[in-house]
Amino acid sequence: MKPEKFSDWLRQSLLFINREPLAWLGYTLFMGVVLVLGRISSALGIFLSVSCLFVGVGIAKYIDIKSSEKPVSLSFAISKSLPLAILAASTIVLCWFVFMALANIFSGEPEKIGQFFFYWQLTPENLNHKSSRELASWLYGYANVALIFTLLMMTTFASWFSHSLMLFKNHTWSTAKERGNQAVAKHQNALYKLLGFLFLEAVLCASVTPLLTPVLYMLTSTLLYISYRNVFEG
Repeated sequence: MKPEKFSDWLRQSLLFINREPLAWLGYTLFMGVVLVLGRISSALGIFLSVSCLFVGVGIAKYIDIKSSEKPVSLSFAISKSLPLAILAASTIVLCWFVFMALANIFSGEPEKIGQFFFYWQLTPENLNHKSSRELASWLYGYANVALIFTLLMMTTFASWFSHSLMLFKNHTWSTAKERGNQAVAKHQNALYKLLGFLFLEAVLCASVTPLLTPVLYMLTSTLLYISYRNVFEG
C-alpha cells in the first residue's frame, strides 16, 4: 500500500466540504452556539463539543454516500453516530475532570472543583467592553484546548482511526486500536503532519482567529473521515 500524504487528505477534505456546503454550514453554526455553553459549565461544554466532533464524522459519511445506491437520511447518520460520540465525550470529560481535580487539590484550591460542572461566567463584566475577537477568544478558548486534549487522548490510548473503525466497521475498542495502530505505522509521516497542522490551527484559533473555532471542528471531523476512507475503503 502506497503511503498516504497529508496534503492529499487536506485537499480532498476541502473539496469534500464543498460537496454539501449547506449541511456543513448548519453544523458549523450549531457548533458556534453549542460552544458558548462552556462558559456556563465546562463539563457540559466539553461534552457537547467532543460529541459534535465525532457526530461530524457520521455526517461526513452521510454526505459521501448521499448519491450512492444506498443513501441514508441525515437524521439516521446522526442517530447512528450519537451513541459512540456520547461514549467518547463522556470519557474525555472524565479524564479532564480527574486532571483538573488533581491540579486543584495540589494547588490548594479544592473548592474550585465544583466549578467544573457549573460556573456562570456570562456576566456583564465578562461580556462588555470587549472587541468581537476578544469576546470570541474568551468564549471559544476552552474548545480549542478541548480539541487538542481529545486528539492527544485519542492517539495515546487508541489511534487516529479507532473511532471511525468502531463506527463504520463495528470493531471493538481493542480491535480498532490494533488495526488503527497498524495503519498509523504505515502512514506515520502523514499522521504526524496532520496532527501538527491541527494543533497549530487550534493554537491560532485560541488567540488569533477565534471565530474560526467551529470551522476547525468541522474540518477535523472531515479529516477524520477522509483519512479513514482513503486507508480502509480506498
